[in-house]
Amino acid sequence: MHQRPGDTLCLIPHWEHVQQQLGRLPDTIVADAGYGSEEHDAYLEQHRRTAVVQCNTYRLEKTRKWRSQIKRVENGTYDETVDEWICAADKRLRFIREKQEVTGSGYIVQLREYQAQDCPTCALRDRCTTATYRTISVSQKLLWYKQQVRDPLATAAGAVLMKRRGTEVESVFGQIKENRRFRRFLLRGLDKVKTEWGLLSIAHNLLKQTALQG
Repeated sequence: MHQRPGDTLCLIPHWEHVQQQLGRLPDTIVADAGYGSEEHDAYLEQHRRTAVVQCNTYRLEKTRKWRSQIKRVENGTYDETVDEWICAADKRLRFIREKQEVTGSGYIVQLREYQAQDCPTCALRDRCTTATYRTISVSQKLLWYKQQVRDPLATAAGAVLMKRRGTEVESVFGQIKENRRFRRFLLRGLDKVKTEWGLLSIAHNLLKQTALQG
């Protein structure tokens, strides 16, 4: 049961570009699950923006298979009163130390490590760990951010936002890649690529407008 920051896409430079271009960030940020991470949520919290971004395991966590995997942190129970985790065998994992992990962009994740005391005699050990004593590393901040996102996603307004994101973004990418057969940029260099993408976007929008008028 080990929780890591995860290898997620870093969208923070994009947020900063949006802020530079528009003068401010939108009040609510909606993005693909690939951008769901502690680093992004911390950035948006710092800028007082609401994040409606699924974590990369959001849909999996709703499945029976996921809930049956007792080694996962999310399926354990945290006892805040004594700072201990309780596993599926009702055994306690006690805090042993703090450590840090650094993402590729330099963000520091604070982790708390917990360890069980009596794994060798546990009947569920084969489903839980191959180590002599089970150890978990937990980012309490990440777990808190995940819960903050789950709440708005469970509302009707959250569902509408996620549906709009798919309609406004994913369908366009699908059209351009599949229907227009655009799989690779022909030019090199950022400025040339921007020009090529701009021309492609104009063509896409003109075709949509023609179809609506037809």
